[in-house]
Amino acid sequence: MKEIDQFMDGLRKRNPHEVEFHQAVEEVVESVMPWYLDHKEYHREQILERTTEPDRIIIFRVCWETDSGDVRANRAWRVQFNHALGPYKGGLRFHPSVTQSVLKFLGFEQIFKNSLTGLPMGGAKGGSNFNPKGKSSREVMRFCQSMMVELSRHIGEDVDVPAGDIGVGAREISYLFGQYMRLENRWSGVLTGKGQTFGGSAVRTEATGYGCVYFCEHMLNQHGEGIAGKTVAISGSGNVATYAAEKAIEKGAKVLTLSDSDGFIEVKGGLSMEQLQFVKDLKENRRGRISEVADTFAGVTYHADATPWGVACDIAMPCATQNEMDDHDAKTLVNNGVIAVCEGANMPLTNHAAGVLAKNNVLHAPGKASNAGGVAVSGLEQSQNAMRISWDRDEVDTRLQKIMTSIHSRCVEHGEHNGRVNYVTGANIAGFKKVADAMLAYGVV
Repeated sequence: MKEIDQFMDGLRKRNPHEVEFHQAVEEVVESVMPWYLDHKEYHREQILERTTEPDRIIIFRVCWETDSGDVRANRAWRVQFNHALGPYKGGLRFHPSVTQSVLKFLGFEQIFKNSLTGLPMGGAKGGSNFNPKGKSSREVMRFCQSMMVELSRHIGEDVDVPAGDIGVGAREISYLFGQYMRLENRWSGVLTGKGQTFGGSAVRTEATGYGCVYFCEHMLNQHGEGIAGKTVAISGSGNVATYAAEKAIEKGAKVLTLSDSDGFIEVKGGLSMEQLQFVKDLKENRRGRISEVADTFAGVTYHADATPWGVACDIAMPCATQNEMDDHDAKTLVNNGVIAVCEGANMPLTNHAAGVLAKNNVLHAPGKASNAGGVAVSGLEQSQNAMRISWDRDEVDTRLQKIMTSIHSRCVEHGEHNGRVNYVTGANIAGFKKVADAMLAYGVV
C-alpha cells in the first residue's frame, strides 16, 4: 500500500537507525492505515503522524560508585510519548541493550496497550544501559538513588508514573521510591510495583503472566477451543513466564518449556508445581541458570544455546524479550501444529514471523493486548494509592480478569471478519481509536 510506504519512509528519515522503533510503528500502521484513511477527521488532523512523535525525551547521565570506590557513568532516558488519556505510564528497564530506539518502541506500544485497558493512562517508557547483573545490592542502590535525583524532576502521580521492567524488580523499585521520598519529603503513588507493605498492589507480580493466560483462554474459546489439555511452550523464566506457566497449569494445560539466555528446559510430561516453585526461587532469590532445573529433577532435559520453538506444542507464549521469534521459528511452530501464539513479552515476534502466522491462520495475540495485565494492575495500584485503600488478592484478580475480558471484546469488535478474529488488527485499531478521539477533542496541541 503506497500510503504505508510513504509514511514509513518519512518516519525512517526522521528517526534514522532506530530499527526497533521502525518495526513497532510499521506493525501498527499496516493494521491502522486502511481504516485511518476512511476516517477523514483523523487524517485531516494528522493524528497518526502526531502519535508517532513523542511528547518529549529526557536523556541524562547517571554517575555512581562501585563498592571498591570506582566511579561509573551510565546513560538514562525517559520517553514521555503520549498523555492524551492520562498521566504517562510505563516501565523502567535496566539492561545493556537499552537504547533510545528500544525505549521509543516500548513507549509507542505502551500508548495503545494502556488505551486497551480502559484505564486513564498515557504511554511512556524509560530506563538505562546500566546492568544490575553481577552488581551488589549496595551498588544497585547507589545507582537507583543517583538516577532518581534527575528522574524525580520529570515524574509525579498526576504527571508520569514509572513501573518496573526487565532488570527493574521489587528491589530496584524500592530503592527508587525511597530516594523519591527523601528528595520530595512526601509519600505519593509516583511508582508502581511497590512492596505491599508500602502501597503496592496484590497480584502485581503475577499480573502480566496471569493476564496473558486469561486472554489466551478467551481467544481459544472465541474459536471453539479450550485451554485445558493443551500443550504450551513458554520462553523466559522471569515473572511473566513463571506466572503464565502457573496459571496455565492451574487451568489444566501442560507446560513443556521455560528458558533463559543460555538455553531452555523441556519437560515432556509437563512442568509440575514443585518444579515451577524451584524455578521461581532459582530466579528470584538465587539468580541462577535454568540448567539447574535439569540437574535437580529427573525427566527434565536441558537444551543449551537454543530456544523452545522447535518443541511441538498447541500454544506458544513468548515471554522473554523483543524479536525472540523469527520467521524460521514461526514456520517450525506452524509445521508442528501450533494453533495459537500469545505474546507475554513486548514485540517478541519479528514482523516476518507475524506474517507467517497470519498466512497460516494461526491465532496471534499481540503483546499490547495479551500482556496488558501488568500495566492494568499497575493502574489499579494507582487507584488504590489515590484512595488510600488496599484491595485484597481476590478483588484485584477479579478486576484483572474483567479488564482482560474487555480487551478481548475490543479486539473482536475491531478485528472480526467472517467468523475469525485478526487480533493484531483488532488491538491496533481499538487502541488507536480511543487515543485518536482524545487528541481530536483537544485540538492542535
